[in-house]
Amino acid sequence: MIQKLMRSKAELDVSLEPAHTVPGAESPAPPAETSAPHKNGATALSANETQPSLSLRGICKSFPGVLANDNIDLDVAAGEIHALLGENGAGKSTLVKIIYGVLRPDQGNIRWQGKVTRIANPAQARTLGIGMVFQHFSLFEAMTTLENIALALPPEDPEALRARLQETASAYGLALQPDRHVYDLSMGERQRIEIVRCLLQDPQLLILDEPTSVLTPQEAEILFETLRTLAQEGRAILYISHKLEEVRTLCDRATILRGGRRVDDCLPAQETARSLAEKMIGRKLRQVSRLSSNDSSSSVHLAVSGLKVRSDLAHGVDLTDISLEVRAGEVLGIAGIAGNGQIELMGALSGETGSPMAGSIRILGTDAIGLNPAARRSLGAVFVPEERIGHAAVADMTLVDNSYLTGDTRMNFSHRGLIDWPAVTRFTQKVVQNFDVRTTGVDALASSLSGGNLQKFIVGREILQQPSLLVVSQPTWGVDAGAAAAIHEEIQRLVSAGAAVLMISQDLDEVFLLSHRIAVISQGTLSVTTPIDEVSPEDIGLLMGVRHEVQPKVDHVAA
Repeated sequence: MIQKLMRSKAELDVSLEPAHTVPGAESPAPPAETSAPHKNGATALSANETQPSLSLRGICKSFPGVLANDNIDLDVAAGEIHALLGENGAGKSTLVKIIYGVLRPDQGNIRWQGKVTRIANPAQARTLGIGMVFQHFSLFEAMTTLENIALALPPEDPEALRARLQETASAYGLALQPDRHVYDLSMGERQRIEIVRCLLQDPQLLILDEPTSVLTPQEAEILFETLRTLAQEGRAILYISHKLEEVRTLCDRATILRGGRRVDDCLPAQETARSLAEKMIGRKLRQVSRLSSNDSSSSVHLAVSGLKVRSDLAHGVDLTDISLEVRAGEVLGIAGIAGNGQIELMGALSGETGSPMAGSIRILGTDAIGLNPAARRSLGAVFVPEERIGHAAVADMTLVDNSYLTGDTRMNFSHRGLIDWPAVTRFTQKVVQNFDVRTTGVDALASSLSGGNLQKFIVGREILQQPSLLVVSQPTWGVDAGAAAAIHEEIQRLVSAGAAVLMISQDLDEVFLLSHRIAVISQGTLSVTTPIDEVSPEDIGLLMGVRHEVQPKVDHVAA
C-alpha cells in the first residue's frame, strides 16, 4: 500500500482546506521598518538591513463578495519567528495559503530567497523548502498515520520512513502510532501528524497555523523548544496563533492584519497580551471574570453515576465508572490531554453512541439512558462537539440549513411536516449578528467560513436555543481573543440565567477562567472534582497523565 501511495503522490498532491472568507477592510498602516535583537542571537529584521527569506509585496486576493487580502506587504527573515496576528476573518489563512501554493494571488509578487517566485501548488512549495501545518487538518481519514506522511514526502522505503517518523515524533514528544487510521484519532493526535509530517520535510520556512490549539502546556513547550532550535539553525518561521501570551514569549516580531489589510507591526515582547488583542480587533477588549456559583442546594441538571462505556473507535478509550454532577448556575470544567476519553464522554452524554455498558445519565431529573440526541435536546440539553466540520456542521450545507439540523427540536421550526424556513433564517441571522460571525450571508456554505467564525456560529447556534444544560467541547478552539471573550461572556450569561454547563477543554486558561469546579479525565477515568480556587494549573498538569481511582457516585463539592 505504501509503495502504491509513493508512486501516486504527485497526482494526489491536494489540499482539503476550504476557502477562507473575510469581510472588507480598513485603510492599511504604512509598513513599519523596525529592527530588534533576535531571541536566538540573530538580528531580526528590517528589509533594509538584510534580505528576507520571504518577501511579499502588494498581495491581493478576492473571493465573490469578499476582499480577503488587500495590498499586503510582509517580510520574514531567516532565523526569526514571526507572528501573523489578526481576528478571525482578518485574512491570515488566505495569505499563508498563497505562500504555500494552495491559492494564487490576484495581484502582487512573492520573493523567495531573493528571487521572484510563482508558487503553483503545495508540492512546489515543499520543493522550495516551504512547509506548512494547517489549522484544519489536510489528512485522508481512511489512511493510516504512516500513509498520510508518505504522501507528503519523496519516495522512501516504508520501514525507513517508519523509523524516521518514530524517531522524530519521539524526539519532539509528539507520540504517534504509524499504523492507526486517522478516522480513529483525536484532534490532538491529528495535530501531531501534521506537525511531524512537516518537520520530516526539513523546511527552510515553516508556517504554523494555530499549532498549539489542541496541545497541552507541556506539549506546547516542547514544540516551542523545537521552533527555537529551528530558528537557531537559520530557518524562518511564520507563526499564527490566538494564544497571545505564547506569541509574546516565543515570537521576535508580529505583523497584524485587520479586515484583509496590514494595519500594524510590533515587537511582541514589548506588548501585553491585552494590547496585542486590542491591536487585532481595533477596539478595547471586553474583560471576562468568573461568576460566583450557586450553592449546593441548586437543582442538579446533569447527573452521571458509574458510567461505563466501551469505545466504538478501533483505538479509542473506554470509560470506567465516570461519576459527576453539574448544578444550575455552575460550570464544571473537564481538563485533559486529547485522546483520553473526551470523545467517548461527549458521545455518551449526547446519546450519539447509544446506551452505555453500565451506569446512569440523568438530564434535568429524567433518565436519559436509551434516549437519542433529539430526545435529550427536548429535555433541555444542547451539545457542541469538538470537531466542527462533519460533526457539528455539514460543510456543503448553508448556515440556515445547519441551524435547522440542531435547532428544530428546541425551536419548533417544523409544523405538521412543513419547515418554517423564514423562522430558521431569522434565527440564523440572530446567531450571525449576536456572535459577530463574519460571513457573506446566512446562505453561505459552512465550508466557506474561517475556522474561528464557524466555531462562533456553532456555539451561538446552541446557546441561542436557551438550553438548561450546555455540554461543550473545546468552545474557543481556533478563535481569536475578541471572539473568545464574547463566547465566554455568552456562556456566563447562560449560567447566570440558571443553566448548567459541562465544559470539556484542553485550554487550562479557559478552564480556570470559567469553571467553578474542575476534574481531569485521563485514560478513561475521572479525578475527584475540586473547587477551582483549591487547585493550581500545575496540580492539574500532574493529573493529566495518570489513571484515576474509581470515584464516588456522587461527587458534588459546593463552590
